Parts: sequence; C-alpha cells; structure tokens
Amino acid sequence: MSDEAIIKVGMADLNVVKAPAILTTLGLGSCVGIALYDTQVKIGGLAHIMLPDSKQIKNNGNVAKFADTAILQLIEEMTNMGARSNRLVAKIAGGAHMFEFKNMDDMMRIGTRNVAAVTQILKELTIPLLASDTGSNYGRTIELHTATGILLVRTIGHGTREI
Repeated sequence: MSDEAIIKVGMADLNVVKAPAILTTLGLGSCVGIALYDTQVKIGGLAHIMLPDSKQIKNNGNVAKFADTAILQLIEEMTNMGARSNRLVAKIAGGAHMFEFKNMDDMMRIGTRNVAAVTQILKELTIPLLASDTGSNYGRTIELHTATGILLVRTIGHGTREI
C-alpha cells in the first residue's frame, strides 16, 4: 500500500495539496476538471467546475462552481502553499455533451461553453494548457498525481489515459 493520500474533490468544489497526495474528482459530464500544477515544488490544485461564468448567475457564492472564479481561487490557495503562479501549468478534462437534442442552441451546450471559458481564462492568465481530454458524450473520472504531474483520465468503455 502506498503512502499517497487520495483527496476527493466534489462537484463545485476544489482542493490544493502537496506531493505525493492525489486529487480526484468523479463523474465529470458537462463539468470540467481543472488541474493546475507547479512542477518545481510539486503542488497541485484541482477544481470541478459546473458553469463557465459567475457573472451570469445571481446565486454565485460558491467560487468553485464557476470557471472564472475557481481558477483564481486555485491559484491563490496554491501560491499560499508555496507555488509560483508563473510556474503553473494546466490540464483539463470533461466538458462532454451527455444529452444531445435536435435544434440544441449554444446555451444548452454547457460542456462546450465550460471548456471554452476555461481555456480562455487560462490563456488570459498565461497558464499553459499542456493537455486536455474534453468533449464527446461520455463521463470521466480524473486523478491528479502530484508526485509526477500526470493527470489520469478514466472512462467507462473508453479506457484510461494519462495526459
């Protein structure tokens, strides 16, 4: 048995840990898992966001629920732990279309909007997006291994990938 603690991150939740802890989140459908990592000090952060933008919702008190606020919160908590924002790299997974309807408008395509928001925010913050496993029509479970920076993506019927 390894000594790596496995820390679960729930829906609309986030957490930050030091190596060798593993952060995991289950059941990413249209939600996006955002993994940030400082390779030098091996500090990792994981957010399980549900929606792209906190400014379009009145009940926006939970910063981990939205792409725009969750990424900033992750960065703040990681830097408080000793990470440097200029060393952070990102990997993302999720953003699926779990249900497809005829004549679906863009407002209904939450997965696509979540991925677009996350990638735009990372770009604005100059955090390199090293890898992603997004879209399609199946859910994902992810694990961020802080000892290595590997993001393990597990899917039912589509196997496991390291990104």
